[in-house]
Amino acid sequence: MLRISVGRMADYLVQPSLVKGRLAGTIFGMRERGRGVLVITAVLAVLTLVLAYGIRRLRDDPSALPYDQRLWTEFPRPFVTRTQFSETLKPTANERMLEVGPGTGYYALRVAGWLSPGGTLDILDIQQQMLDHTMRRAREIGVENIIPARGDARDLPYQDNAFDAAYLVATLGEVPDKQRALEELYRVLKPGGRLVVGESQPDPHMVGLRTLRSLAQAAGLAFQRRTGGPLGYFVSFKVL
Repeated sequence: MLRISVGRMADYLVQPSLVKGRLAGTIFGMRERGRGVLVITAVLAVLTLVLAYGIRRLRDDPSALPYDQRLWTEFPRPFVTRTQFSETLKPTANERMLEVGPGTGYYALRVAGWLSPGGTLDILDIQQQMLDHTMRRAREIGVENIIPARGDARDLPYQDNAFDAAYLVATLGEVPDKQRALEELYRVLKPGGRLVVGESQPDPHMVGLRTLRSLAQAAGLAFQRRTGGPLGYFVSFKVL
């Protein structure tokens, strides 16, 4: 039972500001606790609406995200997190790895750290501005094992059997000839090499799991495992 002394009740009656102060403090505390969740929810909602607005046009015209829209590459990716990615990719030091379509470095900067010491990360993008942006960020945080190259996923500028592993996240759907891109990745991977592909909503170019597995099998890549759900997933393949 709630007990309030007569004197304390009198204080509330003659000083209503005390009541307002306590209520304000309670409301403020609730706001602070919920603010982070509200911000993340709002950002994801806006992102979904903006991308959904152009989904019909973009679905028929796959292309790389323009550099002037790079802000979208910085948002959190709750359906394809870096933790899930690391568990699927299984990077180790001394490996040489390739990322196709790094954007502004959302995954690349982490991967470069996972490969240290001794390992290197090659990044390839069709837009020089994306590469320059990623390299600026790398210099700012002291990452020195990233090697940029401008090129097309359908014609990778690397020798056969050059990489221990490769990956691309929310990128395959932007390539006009996905089959050719996967064949090129197969070519540049060493025997036993790994390929990780990540796809998630609300990307209008998202490649479905069934389609991806079919394309990868045709390119000579063997399915290994999948993590995630219908809203986003990582799949690993292996060169046999």
